[in-house]
Amino acid sequence: MARIVFMGSPDFALPTLHALHESHELVGVVTQPDRLAGRGRVLRPPAVKEAAQQLGLPLIQPKRLSEEGAMQQLAEWAPDAIVVAAFGQILKPAVLELPLHGCINVHASLLPSWRGAAPIHAAILHGDDETGITIMKMDPGLDTGPILSQRAIPIQDDDTSGTLFDKLAQLGGDLLIETLPGYLAGRLVPVPQDESQATLAPTLKKEEGELDFSQPAEGLARKVRAFNPWPGAYTFLDGQPFKVHLAHAVKGGGQPGQRSVHEELPAIATSDGLLVLDTVQPAGKQAMGGADFLRGARDWTTT
Repeated sequence: MARIVFMGSPDFALPTLHALHESHELVGVVTQPDRLAGRGRVLRPPAVKEAAQQLGLPLIQPKRLSEEGAMQQLAEWAPDAIVVAAFGQILKPAVLELPLHGCINVHASLLPSWRGAAPIHAAILHGDDETGITIMKMDPGLDTGPILSQRAIPIQDDDTSGTLFDKLAQLGGDLLIETLPGYLAGRLVPVPQDESQATLAPTLKKEEGELDFSQPAEGLARKVRAFNPWPGAYTFLDGQPFKVHLAHAVKGGGQPGQRSVHEELPAIATSDGLLVLDTVQPAGKQAMGGADFLRGARDWTTT
Protein backbone atom coordinates (compact mmCIF):
# COMPACT_ATOMS: atom_id res chain seq x y z
CA MET A 1 0.00 0.00 0.00
CA ALA A 2 1.31 3.45 -0.98
CA ARG A 3 2.49 5.81 1.73
CA ILE A 4 0.64 9.13 1.38
CA VAL A 5 1.13 12.53 2.99
CA PHE A 6 -1.88 14.84 2.79
CA MET A 7 -1.77 18.64 2.65
CA GLY A 8 -4.96 20.66 3.08
CA SER A 9 -6.62 23.23 5.29
CA PRO A 10 -10.33 24.19 4.88
CA ASP A 11 -13.55 22.16 4.83
CA PHE A 12 -13.10 21.53 1.10
CA ALA A 13 -10.20 19.18 1.90
CA LEU A 14 -12.09 17.00 4.39
CA PRO A 15 -13.70 14.48 1.98
CA THR A 16 -10.30 13.89 0.40
CA LEU A 17 -8.65 13.44 3.79
CA HIS A 18 -11.25 10.90 4.93
CA ALA A 19 -11.15 9.03 1.61
CA LEU A 20 -7.37 8.69 1.83
CA HIS A 21 -7.56 7.56 5.44
CA GLU A 22 -9.94 4.77 4.46
CA SER A 23 -8.07 3.55 1.39
CA HIS A 24 -4.34 4.26 1.78
CA GLU A 25 -1.57 4.39 4.36
CA LEU A 26 -1.83 8.01 5.42
CA VAL A 27 1.49 8.63 7.18
CA GLY A 28 1.18 12.35 7.89
CA VAL A 29 -0.91 15.50 7.48
CA VAL A 30 0.28 19.05 6.85
CA THR A 31 -2.04 22.01 7.37
CA GLN A 32 -1.88 25.74 7.95
CA PRO A 33 -1.22 27.25 11.40
CA ASP A 34 -4.15 28.23 13.59
CA ARG A 35 -5.43 31.71 12.67
CA LEU A 36 -7.16 34.54 14.50
CA ALA A 37 -10.78 34.70 13.36
CA GLY A 38 -14.12 36.25 14.24
CA ARG A 39 -14.94 39.49 16.01
CA GLY A 40 -13.27 38.20 19.16
CA ARG A 41 -10.07 37.44 17.22
CA VAL A 42 -9.86 33.96 18.72
CA LEU A 43 -7.32 31.42 17.47
CA ARG A 44 -9.11 28.83 15.37
CA PRO A 45 -7.61 25.66 13.92
CA PRO A 46 -8.05 24.68 10.27
CA ALA A 47 -10.78 22.12 9.64
CA VAL A 48 -8.14 19.62 8.52
CA LYS A 49 -6.31 19.90 11.85
CA GLU A 50 -9.43 19.01 13.82
CA ALA A 51 -10.20 16.07 11.53
CA ALA A 52 -6.62 14.76 11.59
CA GLN A 53 -6.55 14.86 15.39
CA GLN A 54 -9.84 12.96 15.56
CA LEU A 55 -8.39 10.32 13.26
CA GLY A 56 -5.17 10.12 15.30
CA LEU A 57 -2.94 11.11 12.39
CA PRO A 58 0.53 12.67 12.72
CA LEU A 59 0.23 16.41 12.05
CA ILE A 60 2.44 19.44 11.47
CA GLN A 61 1.47 23.11 10.94
CA PRO A 62 4.46 24.95 9.48
CA LYS A 63 4.22 28.63 8.59
CA ARG A 64 6.28 27.75 5.53
CA LEU A 65 7.08 24.34 4.08
CA SER A 66 10.62 25.59 3.54
CA GLU A 67 11.21 25.51 7.31
CA GLU A 68 13.95 23.02 8.20
CA GLY A 69 11.72 21.13 10.62
CA ALA A 70 8.93 20.78 8.07
CA MET A 71 11.21 19.44 5.35
CA GLN A 72 12.85 17.06 7.81
CA GLN A 73 9.47 15.69 8.86
CA LEU A 74 8.36 15.23 5.26
CA ALA A 75 11.54 13.31 4.54
CA GLU A 76 11.06 11.12 7.62
CA TRP A 77 7.51 10.28 6.54
CA ALA A 78 9.03 9.10 3.22
CA PRO A 79 5.81 9.39 1.18
CA ASP A 80 5.33 7.68 -2.15
CA ALA A 81 3.08 10.62 -3.06
CA ILE A 82 1.82 13.85 -1.55
CA VAL A 83 -1.85 14.71 -2.11
CA VAL A 84 -2.84 18.39 -1.92
CA ALA A 85 -6.36 19.84 -1.61
CA ALA A 86 -6.77 23.57 -0.88
CA PHE A 87 -3.62 23.69 1.23
CA GLY A 88 -2.94 27.41 0.93
CA GLN A 89 0.83 27.40 0.36
CA ILE A 90 2.89 27.23 -2.82
CA LEU A 91 4.95 24.03 -3.05
CA LYS A 92 8.58 24.64 -3.97
CA PRO A 93 10.58 22.21 -6.14
CA ALA A 94 12.19 20.61 -3.06
CA VAL A 95 8.73 19.45 -1.93
CA LEU A 96 7.45 18.58 -5.41
CA GLU A 97 10.46 16.34 -6.01
CA LEU A 98 10.48 14.65 -2.60
CA PRO A 99 7.98 11.80 -3.22
CA LEU A 100 8.70 9.06 -5.75
CA HIS A 101 5.41 9.77 -7.56
CA GLY A 102 5.39 13.53 -7.01
CA CYS A 103 2.58 15.71 -5.68
CA ILE A 104 -1.04 15.29 -6.75
CA ASN A 105 -3.52 18.18 -6.54
CA VAL A 106 -7.32 18.08 -6.22
CA HIS A 107 -8.39 21.27 -7.99
CA ALA A 108 -11.95 22.63 -8.12
CA SER A 109 -12.21 23.47 -11.83
CA LEU A 110 -11.91 21.87 -15.23
CA LEU A 111 -8.34 22.89 -15.93
CA PRO A 112 -6.94 24.76 -17.75
CA SER A 113 -9.99 26.89 -16.94
CA TRP A 114 -9.80 28.86 -13.69
CA ARG A 115 -6.33 28.29 -12.38
CA GLY A 116 -5.78 29.93 -9.01
CA ALA A 117 -7.34 30.46 -5.61
CA ALA A 118 -11.01 31.13 -6.46
CA PRO A 119 -12.08 28.73 -9.24
CA ILE A 120 -15.57 28.05 -7.85
CA HIS A 121 -16.39 31.75 -7.60
CA ALA A 122 -15.04 32.39 -11.10
CA ALA A 123 -17.13 29.67 -12.72
CA ILE A 124 -20.38 31.14 -11.37
CA LEU A 125 -19.35 34.76 -11.90
CA HIS A 126 -18.59 34.19 -15.57
CA GLY A 127 -21.76 32.23 -16.26
CA ASP A 128 -20.17 28.83 -16.98
CA ASP A 129 -22.60 25.99 -17.65
CA GLU A 130 -20.45 23.47 -15.82
CA THR A 131 -17.50 23.08 -13.51
CA GLY A 132 -15.79 20.07 -11.99
CA ILE A 133 -12.73 18.53 -10.44
CA THR A 134 -9.30 18.05 -11.97
CA ILE A 135 -6.75 15.64 -10.51
CA MET A 136 -3.36 16.83 -11.69
CA LYS A 137 0.32 16.17 -11.10
CA MET A 138 1.79 19.37 -9.69
CA ASP A 139 4.68 21.30 -11.20
CA PRO A 140 6.25 24.64 -10.10
CA GLY A 141 3.58 26.69 -11.92
CA LEU A 142 0.16 27.81 -10.68
CA ASP A 143 -2.13 24.85 -11.45
CA THR A 144 -0.21 24.26 -14.68
CA GLY A 145 0.71 20.59 -14.21
CA PRO A 146 -0.44 17.72 -16.43
CA ILE A 147 -3.91 16.27 -15.92
CA LEU A 148 -4.58 12.76 -14.58
CA SER A 149 -8.38 12.83 -14.57
CA GLN A 150 -11.38 15.16 -14.68
CA ARG A 151 -15.08 14.98 -13.93
CA ALA A 152 -17.65 17.67 -14.72
CA ILE A 153 -20.91 18.62 -13.03
CA PRO A 154 -23.51 21.17 -14.21
CA ILE A 155 -23.85 24.53 -12.47
CA GLN A 156 -27.50 24.92 -11.49
CA ASP A 157 -29.30 28.26 -11.76
CA ASP A 158 -29.56 28.47 -7.97
CA ASP A 159 -26.03 27.29 -7.16
CA THR A 160 -23.91 29.54 -4.95
CA SER A 161 -20.23 29.18 -4.27
CA GLY A 162 -21.29 27.53 -1.01
CA THR A 163 -23.42 24.83 -2.63
CA LEU A 164 -20.84 24.16 -5.36
CA PHE A 165 -18.11 24.02 -2.73
CA ASP A 166 -19.89 21.13 -1.01
CA LYS A 167 -20.57 19.25 -4.26
CA LEU A 168 -17.01 19.62 -5.53
CA ALA A 169 -15.43 18.75 -2.19
CA GLN A 170 -17.15 15.36 -2.22
CA LEU A 171 -16.48 14.84 -5.92
CA GLY A 172 -12.80 15.62 -5.36
CA GLY A 173 -12.40 12.91 -2.75
CA ASP A 174 -14.23 10.35 -4.88
CA LEU A 175 -12.32 11.11 -8.08
CA LEU A 176 -8.94 11.09 -6.33
CA ILE A 177 -9.52 7.61 -4.93
CA GLU A 178 -10.57 6.37 -8.38
CA THR A 179 -7.49 7.96 -9.98
CA LEU A 180 -4.65 7.17 -7.58
CA PRO A 181 -4.33 3.39 -8.12
CA GLY A 182 -3.84 3.69 -11.88
CA TYR A 183 -1.42 6.57 -11.51
CA LEU A 184 0.69 4.93 -8.81
CA ALA A 185 0.82 1.72 -10.86
CA GLY A 186 2.02 3.59 -13.94
CA ARG A 187 -1.08 2.83 -16.00
CA LEU A 188 -2.28 6.43 -16.08
CA VAL A 189 -0.17 8.87 -18.11
CA PRO A 190 -0.50 12.59 -17.24
CA VAL A 191 -1.74 14.73 -20.15
CA PRO A 192 -0.34 18.28 -20.58
CA GLN A 193 -2.80 21.16 -20.32
CA ASP A 194 -3.73 23.26 -23.36
CA GLU A 195 -2.10 26.58 -22.47
CA SER A 196 -4.14 28.43 -25.09
CA GLN A 197 -7.31 27.73 -23.07
CA ALA A 198 -5.98 28.82 -19.68
CA THR A 199 -7.91 31.33 -17.55
CA LEU A 200 -7.09 32.69 -14.09
CA ALA A 201 -9.16 32.91 -10.89
CA PRO A 202 -7.14 35.08 -8.49
CA THR A 203 -7.83 35.51 -4.78
CA LEU A 204 -10.91 37.63 -4.12
CA LYS A 205 -10.93 40.72 -1.93
CA LYS A 206 -13.84 41.79 0.24
CA GLU A 207 -14.24 45.14 -1.54
CA GLU A 208 -14.85 43.31 -4.82
CA GLY A 209 -18.28 42.34 -3.47
CA GLU A 210 -19.76 45.82 -3.96
CA LEU A 211 -22.57 45.77 -6.52
CA ASP A 212 -22.23 48.22 -9.43
CA PHE A 213 -25.72 48.96 -10.78
CA SER A 214 -24.32 50.38 -14.00
CA GLN A 215 -23.82 46.72 -14.93
CA PRO A 216 -26.59 44.39 -16.20
CA ALA A 217 -28.84 42.62 -13.69
CA GLU A 218 -27.96 39.12 -14.94
CA GLY A 219 -24.28 39.65 -14.18
CA LEU A 220 -25.05 41.12 -10.77
CA ALA A 221 -27.27 38.15 -9.89
CA ARG A 222 -24.38 35.83 -10.77
CA LYS A 223 -22.08 37.95 -8.62
CA VAL A 224 -24.40 37.60 -5.64
CA ARG A 225 -24.38 33.81 -6.04
CA ALA A 226 -20.62 33.70 -6.66
CA PHE A 227 -19.85 35.76 -3.56
CA ASN A 228 -22.18 33.75 -1.28
CA PRO A 229 -21.11 32.95 1.41
CA TRP A 230 -17.74 34.68 1.01
CA PRO A 231 -16.65 37.40 0.55
CA GLY A 232 -20.28 38.53 0.26
CA ALA A 233 -22.08 40.91 -2.12
CA TYR A 234 -23.26 44.25 -0.83
CA THR A 235 -24.43 47.77 -1.58
CA PHE A 236 -25.12 50.71 0.72
CA LEU A 237 -28.35 51.86 2.36
CA ASP A 238 -28.39 55.14 4.27
CA GLY A 239 -24.61 55.09 4.23
CA GLN A 240 -24.40 51.65 5.86
CA PRO A 241 -23.36 48.35 4.23
CA PHE A 242 -26.40 46.41 3.01
CA LYS A 243 -25.58 42.77 2.28
CA VAL A 244 -27.34 40.88 -0.50
CA HIS A 245 -27.23 37.11 0.05
CA LEU A 246 -29.60 35.97 -2.71
CA ALA A 247 -31.03 37.82 -5.71
CA HIS A 248 -32.36 37.26 -9.22
CA ALA A 249 -32.68 39.30 -12.39
CA VAL A 250 -35.92 40.24 -14.15
CA LYS A 251 -36.82 42.57 -16.99
CA GLY A 252 -37.56 46.13 -15.97
CA GLY A 253 -36.49 49.74 -16.28
CA GLY A 254 -35.35 52.71 -14.27
CA GLN A 255 -32.19 54.66 -13.66
CA PRO A 256 -29.32 52.45 -12.44
CA GLY A 257 -29.46 52.36 -8.66
CA GLN A 258 -33.13 53.38 -8.45
CA ARG A 259 -34.99 51.40 -5.79
CA SER A 260 -38.42 49.85 -6.42
CA VAL A 261 -40.63 46.92 -5.43
CA HIS A 262 -41.14 43.88 -7.65
CA GLU A 263 -43.70 41.27 -6.62
CA GLU A 264 -43.42 42.31 -2.96
CA LEU A 265 -39.62 42.14 -2.98
CA PRO A 266 -37.09 44.99 -2.97
CA ALA A 267 -35.53 45.63 -6.37
CA ILE A 268 -32.84 47.91 -7.78
CA ALA A 269 -32.62 49.08 -11.38
CA THR A 270 -29.47 48.30 -13.34
CA SER A 271 -28.20 49.16 -16.80
CA ASP A 272 -30.30 46.28 -18.10
CA GLY A 273 -33.15 44.92 -15.96
CA LEU A 274 -33.95 44.81 -12.27
CA LEU A 275 -31.98 43.03 -9.56
CA VAL A 276 -34.61 41.60 -7.21
CA LEU A 277 -33.32 41.02 -3.68
CA ASP A 278 -34.52 37.70 -2.24
CA THR A 279 -32.43 37.64 0.97
CA VAL A 280 -30.76 40.69 2.51
CA GLN A 281 -28.98 41.72 5.68
CA PRO A 282 -29.15 45.36 6.82
CA ALA A 283 -26.30 46.66 8.97
CA GLY A 284 -26.48 45.36 12.53
CA LYS A 285 -29.25 42.85 11.80
CA GLN A 286 -29.65 39.20 10.90
CA ALA A 287 -30.24 38.02 7.34
CA MET A 288 -33.91 38.14 6.34
CA GLY A 289 -36.17 37.60 3.36
CA GLY A 290 -36.69 40.56 1.08
CA ALA A 291 -40.42 40.73 1.85
CA ASP A 292 -39.71 40.79 5.59
CA PHE A 293 -37.22 43.59 5.07
CA LEU A 294 -39.75 45.68 3.13
CA ARG A 295 -42.30 45.48 5.93
CA GLY A 296 -39.91 47.42 8.13
CA ALA A 297 -38.40 49.67 5.47
CA ARG A 298 -41.13 52.16 4.51
CA ASP A 299 -38.63 54.50 2.89
CA TRP A 300 -37.19 51.88 0.52
CA THR A 301 -38.60 53.55 -2.62
CA THR A 302 -37.81 57.13 -1.59
CA THR A 303 -34.71 58.81 -3.00
